[in-house]
Formats: sequence, C-alpha cells, structure tokens
Amino acid sequence: MTVTTLKEGTKLTVTPEGKMTTSAAPDFEKAIKENISGMTGLVLDLGKVDYMASAGLRVLLSTAKVMHKQGSFKIINVTEPVMDVLTFTGMADIMDVEKA
Repeated sequence: MTVTTLKEGTKLTVTPEGKMTTSAAPDFEKAIKENISGMTGLVLDLGKVDYMASAGLRVLLSTAKVMHKQGSFKIINVTEPVMDVLTFTGMADIMDVEKA
C-alpha cells in the first residue's frame, strides 16, 4: 500500500492506494498522524482502496475522533467493497462518507 498526502493551508488530503490490510493500516495511520497537527479539514480519498480490514476501520474511527475536536472530516470516492464494510459496521452512518 502507498499513501499520498497533500496539504493545502489547513486542509489535508490523504490518498491511500491498494488493499487496507492489517499489515498496511499502520502505514496509513502513520501518514495521517504525521500530518494532522494543526489541520482543520481532513479528506480521505479512498477511491483506490478496494479492500479494508478491521485495522483500517480502527484508523478511520481514531482519525474521526481527533478531527471531531480539530475541524471537519470527510471520506470521499469510497469504492463499493469498502462502502459495504462501512455500511455493515454502521460507520457510514456516523461519518461523512461519499461513494465513488
């Protein structure tokens, strides 16, 4: 898995690519944690993620908690397989999620 970050002022966009497996989730989390300080807006672009394990869901939840205190948090371009997981777990109901 590769993770790209883009800072524009106080907005951060994080774009992972590949499968969000248990072994890949720490890299995703690290990319967010290293860049989230001082950000008032965070966008996660999941358009290139076709699988998400529970470790990825944990990263989404912990990130949502941080951004709830700092500003806005949005997940965009969610692929069908990942949307199924977010819907099944109820996370799609508590987060700002936009399908691809």
